[in-house]
Amino acid sequence: MSEQPQFTIEQFYKYISQGKLMGGKCKKCGKIHLPPRPLCDKCFSKEFEWTQIQPKGKLLTYTIIYVAPPQFEQMAPYAVGIIQLENDLKIPGMIRDVERERIKIGMELTMQFDTSAVQSQWPQWPRYYFKPA
Repeated sequence: MSEQPQFTIEQFYKYISQGKLMGGKCKKCGKIHLPPRPLCDKCFSKEFEWTQIQPKGKLLTYTIIYVAPPQFEQMAPYAVGIIQLENDLKIPGMIRDVERERIKIGMELTMQFDTSAVQSQWPQWPRYYFKPA
C-alpha cells in the first residue's frame, strides 16, 4: 500500500513542479485549503485528500514592485496580485505577459507553471505566475 502524500507546502510545490495546482480538501467538512495545511480551520479535522483546482481566476488586487528582492531585481518593475480561484480560494502570484498599464481589477488570469524562473539559494521552489486568460 502506497503512503498518502502529506499535506505540506513541500508537497504543494511538488505538484506545482508537475504543472498541477492542488489543494487539501477536508474529508469531514469539505473545505478546500490552499495552500494545504495539516489541520482544517473550519472543523479541526486532520483528514484530507488532494483535490485539483482549476488554475484560472480573477484579479482581486495588485501592486507594482519597483524595489525587488535580489533574486527578482532584474525583473523589476513587475506586478504581483491576489487571484481569486474557484471555491473562493485566493492565491498570490506574479502577473506577466501583459503591459502594466493594461492590468485591471477583475481581469481573467490563468496560472502558468515556470520551473525555469530565477531561483533563490534556498528553498528551491518551483515557480508559477499568472497571465491574461
